[in-house]
Amino acid sequence: MDHLSTLDASFLEAEDSDPHVSLAIGSVSVLDGPVPDDDAFVSGLADRVLAVPRFRQVLRTHPLDLEAPEWADAENFDISHHVHRTALPHPGDDAALFRLTADVMERRLDRERPLWECWIVEGLPDDRWAMIMKLHHCIADGIATMHMLAGLSDSGEGDTYATEIRAAGSTAQRRFRLPQLSPDPRQWVGTLWRTSTGLVGAAARGVGGAAEIIGGLLRPSPTSLVGSVSTMRRFAGAEVSLDDAQRVCSAFGVTLNDVVLAAITDAFRAMLIRRGEKPQGNSLRTLVPVSVRANNAVGKVDNRVSLMLPYLPVDKADPEEQLMTVHARLTQAKNSGQRQAGHAVISATNIIPFPLTAWAVRAMTRLPQRSVVTVATNVPGPRHHMQIMGRKVVRMFPIPPIALGLRTGIAIVTYADRLVFGITGDFDTAPDVDDLARGIEHAMDRLVEISTDAENRRPH
Repeated sequence: MDHLSTLDASFLEAEDSDPHVSLAIGSVSVLDGPVPDDDAFVSGLADRVLAVPRFRQVLRTHPLDLEAPEWADAENFDISHHVHRTALPHPGDDAALFRLTADVMERRLDRERPLWECWIVEGLPDDRWAMIMKLHHCIADGIATMHMLAGLSDSGEGDTYATEIRAAGSTAQRRFRLPQLSPDPRQWVGTLWRTSTGLVGAAARGVGGAAEIIGGLLRPSPTSLVGSVSTMRRFAGAEVSLDDAQRVCSAFGVTLNDVVLAAITDAFRAMLIRRGEKPQGNSLRTLVPVSVRANNAVGKVDNRVSLMLPYLPVDKADPEEQLMTVHARLTQAKNSGQRQAGHAVISATNIIPFPLTAWAVRAMTRLPQRSVVTVATNVPGPRHHMQIMGRKVVRMFPIPPIALGLRTGIAIVTYADRLVFGITGDFDTAPDVDDLARGIEHAMDRLVEISTDAENRRPH
């Protein structure tokens, strides 16, 4: 049987722990028209959906959680149960599209059927239409979801920015494999010493990383950004040039993820100030998922992530100082073993009897959580514009969920020549997600400006 991993199943437990949350993820795409008619769309989509087993499978659970839930083929699968059609009110602008997106995503998926939906949205200006794809987080993480969504395009999977990340992850995973011993016994002692030293170092980093994660979860945030949520959601999007972001990377010697988190930092700082709250050093502990997906698992549909929990420096006003502090803190988090610790804990849960892990996860997800304020997940997307049924996907926004006291969540996708942010917020306690989106765009403009200054200061 194809059982869910403990991590996959934890998303079901987290959803069950709070009746106000839906742990579905997805994307909203804008396509050049004309919109296909129902029969043509359903027929074209059906062939692609049938190629992905999870899109035609249902969850089968066991009494008392004696075994992990498992995937089973749905009897009498009917794709028409999953494809819906609607239209935006005039003028069909981004505000209307994002409001509809929030409405679609806040409702839970029916666990009696395969855990996905597709919404066709008419009424956009300029002869365009939109498609909202929604699936449960227990099916896949961000990279696997993007891989599946890219597989629905006319060209199939296509080329994505995930290649470089998977290659880097594979290199890291190979680092501590046991070496081949030399035929010369005189070399054995030195080889085994180096190997044992490396393993002890890795173990020490993992212990240190675990201590940092646990310590971070025990310190509550002093802001209004964390707390209980309602059933309703808001959604907003931001877009910036990928070339501009890479210019910032080059000017300051940082990663794209550093740049993304620096822009988010500045936007949250502005949000706190607008709310009349003082940005402090411990205001914005952020969950940053880290992929541990290797090359040989690219086609696997599941969750394979670890995590880091850095504080984003909202107490700093200067954009360059924000960027370099983010870079330093992420580097420190990587070196301290947070990723290794998170991965080790997640891996260990898969060898513990499922009833015990299910009980533990259920208990933890019901505890009040006031330490982690937001999630910022960066997902590599397609390098080129996708085509779906001959229509060009001109824009794409990722859609993250919120749960466990997080009142906002941010997902970032690299799509063609754009860096795109999708922001989900609680309707009542995060009414300013549009301002947060504009703040991210403004922060990126500032970073591009100071990177130009930095380049001009360089000796030629």
